[in-house]
Amino acid sequence: MKARIAVLAGDGVGPEVTESAVEVLMAVAARGRHTFTFIHHRIGGCAIDAEGTPLPQGTLEACKSSDAVLLGAVGGPKWDDPTAAIRPEQGLLKIRKELGLFANLRPVKPHPALLSASPIRAERLVGVDLMVIRELTGGLYFGMPRGRESVGGEIRAVDSMVYEEHEIRRVVELAFRLARDRRKKVTSVDKANVLETSRLWRQTAQSIGAANPDVTLEHMLVDTAAMRLVSSPSAFDVLVTENMFGDILTDEASVLAGSMGMLPSASLGGPGPGLYEPIHGSAPDIAGKGIANPIGTILSAAMMLRYSLHLDAEAEAIESAVDDAITEGMRTADLGGHDSLKDVTTRITSLVHHDKEDHA
Repeated sequence: MKARIAVLAGDGVGPEVTESAVEVLMAVAARGRHTFTFIHHRIGGCAIDAEGTPLPQGTLEACKSSDAVLLGAVGGPKWDDPTAAIRPEQGLLKIRKELGLFANLRPVKPHPALLSASPIRAERLVGVDLMVIRELTGGLYFGMPRGRESVGGEIRAVDSMVYEEHEIRRVVELAFRLARDRRKKVTSVDKANVLETSRLWRQTAQSIGAANPDVTLEHMLVDTAAMRLVSSPSAFDVLVTENMFGDILTDEASVLAGSMGMLPSASLGGPGPGLYEPIHGSAPDIAGKGIANPIGTILSAAMMLRYSLHLDAEAEAIESAVDDAITEGMRTADLGGHDSLKDVTTRITSLVHHDKEDHA
């Protein structure tokens, strides 16, 4: 296969972890005789500094002409002024919208060797294997009107949570398709006791559930879901929810795996290419120290191989290499270990290059 991959390293640890993922992808290419061409462009704070915008037109055009996009992270204290008109996160929101990426997939499956790394009791983590599907281009992050105005001598701020039925339908239907190949259970998360958008969400999910009787559908309020994610996470299979709820719940779910550095994500929908990134932020406090955990980004590259390039065997090779490296005891600082980013990347790359038998 020949594939063009846009690499948007971004800010903070983004350049480090994306470099690790590219190294692993090059090992995959060498082993499978594929040709991956990597095109590097700016996004986020570094793009603001260099070009005055968090998503330069050249970056967007490069992404649209690529087969997939690998993203590191955006943002940092340098650009955190709440009064700033231009912010790194605007680039992230815009690229999702421009590429039509309406669904964010975030798998959570704690590794057996890392159960002690989570603050959740180990017995509650046994059997946890869930997928959170977050609607990505609607809701509070995109709704209009939004902004600030002066009313009665004080500042009034407005954000609008807006959903149209088709936006809900397409992401819930995706949840059902994915659940059908898993344990056939969908949990639709909303706040239907308060929000009108959630009542539309629940009504739409009910309609889709009725048309798919082979998959079990349950509805759950977001506050209940937040509690059950830590009290009984193994009860979930596929969770589907709106944009802001999904943003919060997936960060909460990261504690099940022991660290945000462990978790990948895939943003899909089209017509643009899929975008793949770890769920963690730019972590500016550890940027440049070589101690960031690259596994979330490396597993995001595996999701890229599976969902955008349709190279399932190669995706499994990366996932198996990550699993073996963790089993062997590889641990970065976020997991209580002392291995560097380079140590972990080198070991995973080596395992991808060779069969397991070579490392018995």
